[in-house]
Amino acid sequence: MRYLITFSYDGSKFKGYQKQPRLKTVQGEIEKALKELANKDIPIFGSGRTDASVHALNQKAHFDLDMDITKEKLQKALNSLLNNYIYIKKIEEVNDTFHARFNVSAKEYIYKINMGEYDPIEKDYVYQYNKKLDLAEMERALKYLEGTHDFKSFSKADEEKDNFTRTIIQTNLIRNIKNVNKFTISFLGTGFLRYQVRNMVGVLIEIGEGKRKSEDILNILEAKDRRKAGITAPPEGLYLNDVYYR
Repeated sequence: MRYLITFSYDGSKFKGYQKQPRLKTVQGEIEKALKELANKDIPIFGSGRTDASVHALNQKAHFDLDMDITKEKLQKALNSLLNNYIYIKKIEEVNDTFHARFNVSAKEYIYKINMGEYDPIEKDYVYQYNKKLDLAEMERALKYLEGTHDFKSFSKADEEKDNFTRTIIQTNLIRNIKNVNKFTISFLGTGFLRYQVRNMVGVLIEIGEGKRKSEDILNILEAKDRRKAGITAPPEGLYLNDVYYR
């Protein structure tokens, strides 16, 4: 039986999602729990990977398991074997042709920023920028990122790919009603390059600082040169919010 799991995790406690030798990772911990449950190696296939210190609210992965167990008992068993920093939220049965990565139609990432006083409690979960930004100008800049573009300028500097074209379906800058110093930026897209979201946020911050103008996004995209895009925002504020399937 093939299962699709939806799970959340605290990225500050792991060296990223993808399994790596001798390092504590999200994939490694889930596979360890499955091995204890099934008494054999059960590989999981994620919708994608997140880097160290990046969080997930609704990450997805699939695995094959031949056991006489209900979804509810399987969920309970896995959560009892996992540490407190990963939580299986939902388990679904899917057909044998389903693939958690290759069947993705869209993903949504969010990035959280605090412009107010430094908060040591939230430092691993909200980027402590701790200065005012021009949110209206940042909102204008976000709209230039929407659509289908070559995002090479926003990729990892040494990324080697044949195709850097991606489609961003929708962006939003969401103000926190209860705290005017906090806001969230969301990106819904068909797929993202490594570091793309953090690099886009880095440029948005520079725009919010007044170092660039919103329309500079067009020149950065056209340049197809990572050096034109500026800083990479830190990983702590980034969350994989959701994954959608066709």
